[in-house]
Amino acid sequence: MTLTDTHTHLYSNKFAYDRDDMMQRALDAGVTRLFMPNVDSESIPGMVDLVAKYPDNCFAMMGLHPCHVKENAAEELEMVRRWLFEKTDAEGQKHDITFYAVGEIGLDYYWDLTFREQQKEALKLQVSWAKELGLPIVIHSRESFDDIAPILEELADERLRGVFHCFTGTAAQAKRAIDLGFYLGIGGVATFKNGGIAEILPEIGLDRIVLETDAPYLAPVPHRGKRNESAYVRLVADKLAEVLGKSTLEVAEITTTNSRELFGV
Repeated sequence: MTLTDTHTHLYSNKFAYDRDDMMQRALDAGVTRLFMPNVDSESIPGMVDLVAKYPDNCFAMMGLHPCHVKENAAEELEMVRRWLFEKTDAEGQKHDITFYAVGEIGLDYYWDLTFREQQKEALKLQVSWAKELGLPIVIHSRESFDDIAPILEELADERLRGVFHCFTGTAAQAKRAIDLGFYLGIGGVATFKNGGIAEILPEIGLDRIVLETDAPYLAPVPHRGKRNESAYVRLVADKLAEVLGKSTLEVAEITTTNSRELFGV
């Protein structure tokens, strides 16, 4: 069984003391493809190190997370642009890292509304970069779907594609995202008693679903409230199999195929 974690922050300091063991647990659980979203300039070195150490398993993305759109947004975005287009690192040295998406980008209205307009501009700019490079985008949408959807609909063309990471919206919002050509990333929230997403999964089906953990955050039941890790994507697959009346193997095969379509690898 091959499982894919399409969204995991493996470089997080929360894995500092057992990162290699955590990676081995993921591999032992059949989670052999792990996609890492960037969040800002500080997360890049750890992400690059993991790609070098696990080149057959770890895949990088490049973007500026909306929660990191602050006073220095212009500087951070320039860093993203250089890594994507000029293929140079923070010291101006050439690199050979392949990025499989522009992300994690989007809007977050949960923590702080101070830079809401700047978040929108950063989103639009990074979407334009993704389209220019022919890459998918990985959307972070927290209490902001009603603003993100119109922006993406305005920018939609044959080049716009991607995934709504950690999708927890309504069936109507799911349809709107899918109509844009997007996949929905489903993680640990699907296992929560009042998470809401499990109830609408039968209306969505598996055709546009990919699995994720968002590790170290949002650990699934029975680990809720503890540190999440990529091995737990198997628990998400088990939950989808239960809700949809399929085998875990079938869920793994379909969602991994979807991830290959999404990221091209």
